[in-house]
Amino acid sequence: MQTNATTHIIGWDIGGAHLKAAWVSGDSKVRAVYQEPSPLWQGLDKLKQALTKILADLPDQRLLHVITMSGELVDLFADRAEGVVEIIALAQRVLAQQTLLVYAGRQGLISALNVGAEHIDDIASANWLASVTYVAAQLEKGLFVDIGSTTTDISLWHQHQLDVVGYTDFQRLGSDELVYTGMVRTAVMAVTQSVPFAGKEIGVMSEYFATMADVYRLTHELNEQHDQSDTADGNAKIEQASMRRLARMIGCDADDFPAEQWRQLAYAIREQQLDRIQSACEKQLLRTESGHIKQIIGAGIGRFLVRDIASRLGLEYLDFDTLFNSSTQTAQSAMQIADCAPAVAVAYLAIDGACKSNIC
Repeated sequence: MQTNATTHIIGWDIGGAHLKAAWVSGDSKVRAVYQEPSPLWQGLDKLKQALTKILADLPDQRLLHVITMSGELVDLFADRAEGVVEIIALAQRVLAQQTLLVYAGRQGLISALNVGAEHIDDIASANWLASVTYVAAQLEKGLFVDIGSTTTDISLWHQHQLDVVGYTDFQRLGSDELVYTGMVRTAVMAVTQSVPFAGKEIGVMSEYFATMADVYRLTHELNEQHDQSDTADGNAKIEQASMRRLARMIGCDADDFPAEQWRQLAYAIREQQLDRIQSACEKQLLRTESGHIKQIIGAGIGRFLVRDIASRLGLEYLDFDTLFNSSTQTAQSAMQIADCAPAVAVAYLAIDGACKSNIC
């Protein structure tokens, strides 16, 4: 598709917990990326508010909006199909004055007006596919790993062609191309059942006392801009409060041990999460000829872990940001391009083509 030079492309990634957006100007440069909290399970109004807030920062004319999603999975909806339909309908209402395209994965980009039942399965949770499709067009081969606040997506490609086992969430959970673990919202009890602490192995309580945000707050790897979800107890996002929450996971109070030991506990939990993601990466690499893949591309707010995995596996690390001729941190936002990879990618897919709409 050829867009008018003055047209701005707005890519939207509508998740269950966050709304992300990318503003790509007519000269194909990323002008800004955004992330707003949008706990969709609490109601469609949360998404409407987030959409409206970001829209206020965007140009008010000559926009082409493109959406991808994973929010259809939240339990607000009876099933995924209802979620896809409701999310598209809301986006149409909020963006009523503008053209709206929907990313339908292997079926490409479709006008929202033309979306039918035959598109639902390809639209649902296809945001990962937008990212790796864009990356595969730029690089001959590699392993793409996007670690976000909630999930980790792992995708292999070579000769500019995707080499994935699964496309749906169900298929990808079975192939380890989707690992349901992330930097912020994941409960600590979902990452580990026991941890080394104070000279012994300690069982971890199966209670929602702490999240991985507490872990990465203590390791000093959590950017405040990325920490947009509530804490497990609804209290402060400070180190002392994180120590208190982690202490509860092993039946203690924060005052029972010095701060340095709680920090060591955080690193021990980090290591278990890292091992889980690395194992899933190795599983994909084993499907290729030995030495065939030499590069890992990292995206998402947890891509510092991807860098660690690359180092451990003896592979080159490349940041998703470097695939663009824009600043990795745009002037309008503290977020970086790689933090919002699917939103950026779907915007570029609209520019590059792959559109089945009669408006393209």
